[in-house]
This record gives sequence, C-alpha cells and structure tokens, in this order.
Amino acid sequence: MPQRIEDASKVLTAGTRVGPYDIKALIGQGGMGEVYRARDTKLDRDVAIKILPAGLAADPERLSRFEREAKTLASLNHSNIAH
Repeated sequence: MPQRIEDASKVLTAGTRVGPYDIKALIGQGGMGEVYRARDTKLDRDVAIKILPAGLAADPERLSRFEREAKTLASLNHSNIAH
C-alpha cells in the first residue's frame, strides 16, 4: 500500500529506509515520479520502488492509476521485472 513521504527528493538517498525497504540507488525519473532500486528486508529480495511527486500523490485520479499500475506489475513474473 502506498506510503506518503514528505519531500522525497531530500529523503531517498542510498541507505535510507522506507518501511521494510532499504534504498540502494535512483534508477530513473520521469513525469510520474522517481524509481529506486531497494532491498526488501522482510522478503530478502531486490525490488523497485516508485515515488510519486507530491502533486500527483494528492490527486485521487493519479493515485488510483498508480495503484492499478502497481497491482498489474505485481501480477507479472519475469526475470527482467523487479518486484
């Protein structure tokens, strides 16, 4: 489930912890946010975490789109897809 992070640009650097995730590096960024490589410490696996800009996270329609995207990606299983 989405977690709100205030001023993510200052918070998410290598070594930052967000819930059970240890942030490792910024993978990329675009109009829908930033994507980070992280380590899920509960499941002991690498994951990708997308952080929406505050303006988009406050928009119910954009947040709904983000949640649909996350559910769709979570249902996929391929060696080239980070979970």
